[in-house]
Amino acid sequence: MKIICTTLNAKYIHTNLAIRYLKAYAQPEFHIDIVEYTIKDPSLNIVTDLYQRQPDIIGFSCYIWNIEETIKIVKMLKKIRPDLIVVVGGPEVSYDVKEWMENVPEFDFIVIGEGEETFKQLLFALQKGKDVSSVHGIAFRQNGNVIINPQQNKVNLAEMPSPFRFPEDIPHLSKRITYIETSRGCPFNCQFCLSSTEVGVRYFDREKVKEDLRYLMKNGAKNIKFIDRTFNISRSYAMEMFQFLIDEHVPGTVFQFEITADIMRPEVIEFLNKEAPPGLFRFEIGVQSTNDEVNKLVMRKQNFEKLTRTVTMIKNGGKIVQHLDLIAGLPEEDYTSFRKTFNDVFALRPEEIQLGFLKMLRGTGLRLRAKEYGYVFMDHAPYEILSNNVLSFSDIVRIKQVEDVLEKYWNDHRMDETIEYLVTNIFETPFDFFQQFGTYWDEQGWARIGHQLEDLFRRLYQFLQTQSLQELPIIEGLMKYDYLRNQKHKPRKPWWDEKSDKTLRTKIYSYVLDHPEALGEAFASLQLNEKDLFKHTVMEIIPFDLLHYLETKEIRQDETAMIVYFDPATATAHPYFLRTSVLKEADSKHRL
Repeated sequence: MKIICTTLNAKYIHTNLAIRYLKAYAQPEFHIDIVEYTIKDPSLNIVTDLYQRQPDIIGFSCYIWNIEETIKIVKMLKKIRPDLIVVVGGPEVSYDVKEWMENVPEFDFIVIGEGEETFKQLLFALQKGKDVSSVHGIAFRQNGNVIINPQQNKVNLAEMPSPFRFPEDIPHLSKRITYIETSRGCPFNCQFCLSSTEVGVRYFDREKVKEDLRYLMKNGAKNIKFIDRTFNISRSYAMEMFQFLIDEHVPGTVFQFEITADIMRPEVIEFLNKEAPPGLFRFEIGVQSTNDEVNKLVMRKQNFEKLTRTVTMIKNGGKIVQHLDLIAGLPEEDYTSFRKTFNDVFALRPEEIQLGFLKMLRGTGLRLRAKEYGYVFMDHAPYEILSNNVLSFSDIVRIKQVEDVLEKYWNDHRMDETIEYLVTNIFETPFDFFQQFGTYWDEQGWARIGHQLEDLFRRLYQFLQTQSLQELPIIEGLMKYDYLRNQKHKPRKPWWDEKSDKTLRTKIYSYVLDHPEALGEAFASLQLNEKDLFKHTVMEIIPFDLLHYLETKEIRQDETAMIVYFDPATATAHPYFLRTSVLKEADSKHRL
């Protein structure tokens, strides 16, 4: 009996942990081949590959991002191989099970919920040709009727085999994200989340988890993401794992966690700020909304004051990158309320903000109460909302415009100084900047085309020109600074039109060659000759004292020559500054 477990990942860099648990748990009685694809792969190519492997049973792991493509593939496979046994499982098909069985007759079995023990028992029954009616936690057909067997007791996680010890995975560990879980379940009851359907939190054996982590690091894993719903629900457990990772991590490895920020104690953050190497940890923090009344409606407990304390302490520590999540479309959160939520979160200046839209997931309390709040949502996955009683589709379109430019101009950190100046000094609030720019972006049709880095700068500058801003020369100077300092090599054609005085440029370069110390000790130590200076640097005249601004955030009207050195050995950019008033003083002394 040849068995394949497969799935369609959202991206190539993702891996599926669930099918690896199924494989590990089925051993040694059954050998399972794992095959992974992506949702971008042509369906016929996937069908062809699976067909050529000649399986007897195929198990598909199903989620909102792959269910539609999975169904297409299953239907094609069944046309070619009617005798093929198709088993599906995963969160997307574990709810509304009868509906799935009725609507997709090509599904032979659905494994409901936690699948390791259920799938193995199903394989035993199929291997021996026995009646499957004794297998707990499955849906199947009998005499044309859909039969749903209730789930059995949960698996003892302490006895679970490792899903990571497959030799065929080793060559891919350094190139893909490795997902690991140390617990299952969530202590909270947020009504938009599937985790609310589970009661309590269960833990894996922590020593086995540590051995898995050692194995993964030894074999080259670089990006390890913990998928525990609330990694820090147990402070002692989290502290033990943090200490372990600090002590035994392999340099270059990054660990990402989902944490609940408002329950994290200050002493834990102080420990991490002191002991964790920079870049070792990334925290994903679900804020969703800062409106207390909205949070109550979805049974979400959150103390935003304590969350702010945690995020601020972590940011001040400078060791851990933070990713904060928002959800647009929660009950009674209208456009104005969401604007406030966005601004509350942006005020914390996290490295990343993910602006998502509510998805009415099967099995969640909010989907069951959808009519109460007038929700209109997509019939098919991902079931994203289209409107509700306080948020029109037009409002959602506007917020999506914010999402588009937020991703490009904040999360990618292409022009941090520029955006900071705009949201602090030019627009009423950060949300208003992203909204006005996002709307303009959409109106220009830019959402439908690709973008080079230079395009992003040009398009922002074009938008700002429509605002008739007196501060435009200052903003342009900051944009030039952001552009040049983030380049690896001297750019061939910058995004702006050359407008500087060539005579002044020549005079500045001549002065710098004679007085390199004027740009500081670091520049003087480069000992650049005339050839290297012209070959490896770019000069721009900035109409204000840029160095003073970077140090104080105050604009002082003192024209500055910015000279950026592109180090060919390290492929990094190093900006240096010279006030042009220095040249005037030198000229004056020379004349005297």
